[in-house]
Amino acid sequence: MSISLKPEQEQFIQEKLKSGKYQSVDEVIMEAFRLLEERDELYGLWVEQTRKEAAVGLEELSQGQGLDGETVIAHLRERFRQARETQG
Repeated sequence: MSISLKPEQEQFIQEKLKSGKYQSVDEVIMEAFRLLEERDELYGLWVEQTRKEAAVGLEELSQGQGLDGETVIAHLRERFRQARETQG
């Protein structure tokens, strides 16, 4: 496989090499792939957790345990007002 890099990408890699943290272009590229894999894994975990939390919330709403939207908005406005008063 062959890839083409933009000049700023090549410069970025050269800067990483100059820093001494990496010994070769391959090391820089491998680190980039490792970080991409890590980000994708963390995103997957976040999606899974968010789905679980949404399911719990929906179940609570179906059992009448939720708050209506007007109450939530009023609460948020009050918290915002209090935060502004303490800052100014």
